[in-house]
Amino acid sequence: MSEALQPSVGWGVLHLFCKTGPSTDPSAVVTAVKQTVEAQAGGVAHQVVPFSVLGHKADIGFLALGPDWVVLRRFQTALQRAGLVVADSYVSLTEVSEYAKGMPEEHLRSRLQPTLPPEGKRAICFYPMSKRRGESDNWYRLDFEDRKRLMMEHGVSGRRFAGRVLQLVTGSAGIDDYEWGVTLFGVHPDDLKETVYAMRFDEASALYADFGPFYAGIVGPIDEVLAEIGLP
Repeated sequence: MSEALQPSVGWGVLHLFCKTGPSTDPSAVVTAVKQTVEAQAGGVAHQVVPFSVLGHKADIGFLALGPDWVVLRRFQTALQRAGLVVADSYVSLTEVSEYAKGMPEEHLRSRLQPTLPPEGKRAICFYPMSKRRGESDNWYRLDFEDRKRLMMEHGVSGRRFAGRVLQLVTGSAGIDDYEWGVTLFGVHPDDLKETVYAMRFDEASALYADFGPFYAGIVGPIDEVLAEIGLP
């Protein structure tokens, strides 16, 4: 057995977007999910959020998170052995923003150790993003107070959707192609659309944000998700 590999702060987060094939074994997919959520590291269990994906990019997606990268890697291997083909992926870590210092401990803990999926929010989307380093608009040339002010304004826009949308922002600088991964859970699909659209008008996004590909889907228990994509 490989020794656990854990972040010193927060949890590992693995988004997998997969396509089915003729050799896909749904029972093996169910087993992979079950074994992962039963795996613990330091007394902390891992979580897996399955969702069916709309559109051509993938058939099924998984958001797996927990303290041990080894467990997350084994989950990916188990899905591949079950006949799923990974069409895209994203690797990140839960984190607390540098601009969130001084916030209540409960709030910070929910960022580092979230419980997912949120009840009543079956619509999901994921996208990666980075802050721009252009010649005229370079986020990393701003001083801390300016960046904090812009992010506070950005947060005010997001709080307009409290109750309708839950946002999970995970850090990926040095780990994947972008700097953050953003996962949104919504009550309705248009909640996701309205949130992203509204927040793009904030200066922090309008001037400084670059976005990657978007994935959208429907969260559910693994049996229901497999049925939705034609794997009873």
